[in-house]
Amino acid sequence: MNENVAKNAGKTEKAGKAAGVTGTVAVTTWSLEQTSPDDLRPARIPDAASGIRIERAEVPCPELSRFFYTAVGSELSWTDRLGWPYEQWRAHLERPGTETWVAYERGTPAGYIELDGRPDGVVEIAYFGLIAQFRGRRIGGHLLSVGTARAWDLAARWPGRAETRRVWVHTCSKDGPHALGNYERRGFRVFDVRTEDEPVVPVPDRWPGA
Repeated sequence: MNENVAKNAGKTEKAGKAAGVTGTVAVTTWSLEQTSPDDLRPARIPDAASGIRIERAEVPCPELSRFFYTAVGSELSWTDRLGWPYEQWRAHLERPGTETWVAYERGTPAGYIELDGRPDGVVEIAYFGLIAQFRGRRIGGHLLSVGTARAWDLAARWPGRAETRRVWVHTCSKDGPHALGNYERRGFRVFDVRTEDEPVVPVPDRWPGA
């Protein structure tokens, strides 16, 4: 298991203990990579009439990032960042090489992709996903294509950083049935597969009391 997956598993285990959860579930994690910009196989670009566009959120905004983290992750068991205070969100988003790209449909935020650029030329797709009502509308493939392309030219927007030499991501069996296939269609190759038992951690309801 790569370092980041191991850290996430550790955080999930701690969260499970804190919540008093004793049940476990087997979770398979796939780590994938591209090692050349030529590996990217872009999805079809939506036509202008679709109202779909993708823009970079250039101003670090904890409120926006936490909104996407909860709106997308509430159905995918994302819990690692739920306890982050505001200052931790801000410090994370202000790190050089960290970028958030947002997909919109007719002006409505539909999903996001977060890039985590390292000084050694490695860029991780830290988070990627769509709000539930926008899935199945050919937005995800386009967003992943644009986000991956921006990972490859990240150094052009951050003077002094090494040129990107590798883009990687991990997805797991909690991310939905189409996640792995989407990455593979965009040209990512699996380089590691691990299955681990993780605590069953309840994700807070997006709409308390609903």
